[in-house]
Amino acid sequence: MPTPESPLFLARKPKVPPTFDGVNYDNNDELKAAQDAVLREQWVKSMMARLVREEMGKCYVREGVNHLEKCGRLRDRYLELLKESKVRGYLFEQQNYIPKV
Repeated sequence: MPTPESPLFLARKPKVPPTFDGVNYDNNDELKAAQDAVLREQWVKSMMARLVREEMGKCYVREGVNHLEKCGRLRDRYLELLKESKVRGYLFEQQNYIPKV
């Protein structure tokens, strides 16, 4: 059951997608909102990988010698999330942005 979001949380929640598509670089508020959205998306991916890793550790302890068979789904999911879970920041995406035609 989802918990209701507080008005303060909703006020700080980014209202732009986590890309630099259509961002006016001369408008500082718009640029900072895009940067914030990109960083938040990277942190969400990092935290998802952390949660899967913790569940995988619990599964390894719980299953014991059968962990290779029982925890394979979590291991595969963790390896997929590990590829994109590093928080890299926004500068590379911002400086090397190629506008879509």
